Amino acid sequence: MADSTAVRYGTAPARWVLFATIAGSAIVTLDGTVVNVALPAIGRDFHAGVAGLQWVLTSYGITLSALILLGGSLGDLYGRRRVFLVGVAWFGAASLLCAVAPDLNVLIAARALQGAGGALLVPGSLAIIEATFRSEDRGRAIGTWSALGGVAAAVGPLVGGWLVTAVTWRLIFVLNLPLAVAVFYASRHVPESKDPTSARHLDLTGAVLAVVGLASTTYALIEGPAPGSDRGLVVLTGVLGVAALVAFLAVERRVETPMLELDLFRSRQFTVSNVLTFLVYGALGAVLFLLVVNLEVVLGYSALAAGASLLPLTLVMLLFSSRAGALASRIGPRLPMSLGPAIMAGGLFLMVRIGVTSSYLADVLPAVLVFSAGLALTVAPLTTTVMGAVDDRHSGAASGVNNAVARVAGLLAVAVIPPAVGLTGIAFHQPARFSAGFHRAAVLGGFLCLAGALIALVGLVNPKPAKVPAPAGQPLSCPLDAPGLRPARTGSA
Repeated sequence: MADSTAVRYGTAPARWVLFATIAGSAIVTLDGTVVNVALPAIGRDFHAGVAGLQWVLTSYGITLSALILLGGSLGDLYGRRRVFLVGVAWFGAASLLCAVAPDLNVLIAARALQGAGGALLVPGSLAIIEATFRSEDRGRAIGTWSALGGVAAAVGPLVGGWLVTAVTWRLIFVLNLPLAVAVFYASRHVPESKDPTSARHLDLTGAVLAVVGLASTTYALIEGPAPGSDRGLVVLTGVLGVAALVAFLAVERRVETPMLELDLFRSRQFTVSNVLTFLVYGALGAVLFLLVVNLEVVLGYSALAAGASLLPLTLVMLLFSSRAGALASRIGPRLPMSLGPAIMAGGLFLMVRIGVTSSYLADVLPAVLVFSAGLALTVAPLTTTVMGAVDDRHSGAASGVNNAVARVAGLLAVAVIPPAVGLTGIAFHQPARFSAGFHRAAVLGGFLCLAGALIALVGLVNPKPAKVPAPAGQPLSCPLDAPGLRPARTGSA
């Protein structure tokens, strides 16, 4: 969209565009934070073990992780508003199916459908802002989008916890429906935009291989340690998953318009940042999954109390992420991205103190605050470093790859860490066993963060100071599940 026809921040059209995109992204944000709080209630209703709860999370993560890059390409090619609204409608319909799911298998399938809808929705939300606002107003618009998205992340566990405690876990999925209706109403004021330079051929082969590879590998990782599992089927799916992922990399290297641009990894700074992303977001994904369940199963918290216990994490991120980004701009990313994961590790090691007789103020809150401080010190410098490691014309692709890496890390962590620490079978119903497994998981997550800190210290290089400001479109996000996405290009309808 040419700047002569672009939207000016503060006008009525700008408010409609911001409302539509913020409400749309809030659907995915809410779902990412609320479901963790509801897992114990879902497990009780469906008599599910740890593996069943893992699938409630990972089925969503598989489709979202594998298709999110394809979703951005679809928006560039067919219209960002159109694909964004398809994602909203898809996500809403899948949420309704989640709410009425009669058994665990239907819920898991509906969650996978939610992830596919999210893959269409998430890239379009920020892409619409970049394509619609004047260049000088994009920074303010993205800042508003990020701040209010962070509020949604903070409110989600509280609202969801109250619904689970007072009514039923099914209502956490019904929450998405009025938001979807509001997005469609506001979208009447959102202009369409495309990227006229985008490739006309989509990497469908890569998308299929990514889904098959992640789904098969995750199945083998979750079901392999489960008692009574079909060992032959586990081995077969594991081999299929690895083969599909290898084939995916081969296709991405040869296809004309790859979903994953492997050439980006020729940059040492980009590669090191993504390895750090994988380790840190892997630890984060496992902690958000297991900590909430631990508080409810072991300490006897209600869903509302467990959701409120994570509120300091979001508040610390909101208050200090942008300051950490500014610090990294002044002194370089190497120290913040080395110190941040080390502090996160300290918070995880403190979680070993959380047990049956623990109090929130003495044991839970200090661990959450230390972990949150490390995460806040890490995230903004990490996003900035990833985008600064490549040419401007590749910034959207770099951001998309980093977002996908973060989501895959969380997906694999939820699949791998519970069985690795002995949380299999009916451990969900055995508080003492679950507590011991949670302590081992916290220590393992701490070592993952320490490995990330060491990699950043050895692998990152501070760029030479520049006398130019950061790009106006740089997202200042408060991500709890993945870094903010930045679209690759903007264009006119």
